Amino acid sequence: MVDELADEEAALVAVVRDFVDRDVRPVASELEHANTYPAKLIEQMKRIGIFGLAVPEPWGDGSVSTSCYAAVTEELSRGWMSLAGAMGGHTVVAKLLLDYGTDAQRDRYLPRLSTGELRATMALTEPGGGSDLQALRTTARRDNDHYVVDGSKTWISNARRSGLVALLCKTDPGAVPAHRGMSILLVEPGPGFAVSRDLPKLGYKGVESCELVFDGMRVPRSSLLGGVEGKGFGQMMRGLEIGRIQVASRALGVGRAALEDSIRYAQQRESFGKPIWEHQAVGHYLADMATTLSAARQLVHYAARRYDSGQRADMEAGMAKLFASETAMQIALNAMRIHGGHGYSTEFDVERYFRDAPLMIVGEGTNEIQRNVIARQLIGRNPA
Repeated sequence: MVDELADEEAALVAVVRDFVDRDVRPVASELEHANTYPAKLIEQMKRIGIFGLAVPEPWGDGSVSTSCYAAVTEELSRGWMSLAGAMGGHTVVAKLLLDYGTDAQRDRYLPRLSTGELRATMALTEPGGGSDLQALRTTARRDNDHYVVDGSKTWISNARRSGLVALLCKTDPGAVPAHRGMSILLVEPGPGFAVSRDLPKLGYKGVESCELVFDGMRVPRSSLLGGVEGKGFGQMMRGLEIGRIQVASRALGVGRAALEDSIRYAQQRESFGKPIWEHQAVGHYLADMATTLSAARQLVHYAARRYDSGQRADMEAGMAKLFASETAMQIALNAMRIHGGHGYSTEFDVERYFRDAPLMIVGEGTNEIQRNVIARQLIGRNPA
């Protein structure tokens, strides 16, 4: 897919690929097993411009196409999926500001977001709500020229290192239907805001996922995204389109890493006097892995083109996220089969791919939710 990008964008993807091969892959396993925050790698990502991929002039150096963004995300995830997680929510917040922010909000945040000087994350999920965003309980009550925020969020990536949180909350708890009472507040850490704990995880190590607590936090009314209440649910749904394309691209990277490792290992490892790829069972695994990964990549880039066209892309992004994440999980499992006992060893990267792949199945809306989105849009776009 890189061949279809403009020259400057293809060159950027090449720079990221070199960064991954030179600086990420040699240290990813050690950092991941120690659950160490990759501070040095994050700084290198800032210098490359990865945190500003969605920020156009005059606030940044210029945004890239969503296909380029997907390709960069795939390269990062090929090296270590956690690095793509460090910039995913950040990009969603930048897109929210571009699409819905006031001029003052864009001028305040986008220049620093573009360099990574300011990191951002979004806060949607709540402890009792999961993917049911309309059931959220976090509220923002108006008090003169402030909102008073109370509630909690969970599974918030980069929570300890983000200076800006796009918080989905209820500014009108009595609204019917519930989504009409939701708004997004641009929250900066301060009194009444606490990161309560880091959540232990199967994979996705190095980058923290946390619980947040808001206890009477006072936030200026100027922090309301776009300046109009009740628009938050629709704004966030559009933001999740790029978020789901990003998660799907992470799945491509994990699947690709597992496939590439398997191709290499299947040529080096011999059994019964020949390389194991020549055994039909292994060769067929490789064929299926490569075929489904190629199909997933086509879906992701189709969704990216649809998003860039300005059309609604929730069905396409949902399809890409659904198929790519399930594909990555199956490829990771097949890679473990191909590697045999070595695939189960922490000395090989295959076991990490197997632990990282499930995140894309449940993250950014579970795949069961994606199927609901796809079915609803199929009916909506094709009325009887």
